[in-house]
Amino acid sequence: MTKVTDFPEPGVSNAPINNRKELPMKTNIGNIERGIRVVGGLVLVGLAATGTVGWWGWLGVVPLATGLIGWCPPYAMLGISTCKTKPEGT
Repeated sequence: MTKVTDFPEPGVSNAPINNRKELPMKTNIGNIERGIRVVGGLVLVGLAATGTVGWWGWLGVVPLATGLIGWCPPYAMLGISTCKTKPEGT
């Protein structure tokens, strides 16, 4: 007997796979800036973990994550990219 419901199972979409929209996550942070974000984030998180600074030091997780991923959502919204551009045709 087939189970019929009005609601799909959790995690299952009724849309065909080729019609699903995917968010473009192209790298928009250059290598130098990525390094600065990772180091700065690690310093802030380390200072917060040791109690040297207040709770705001945990905000270092944001630059740490964006530096590791290489994608910054505000940069994407504003159309900013610090990556070196490749010449066309390569």
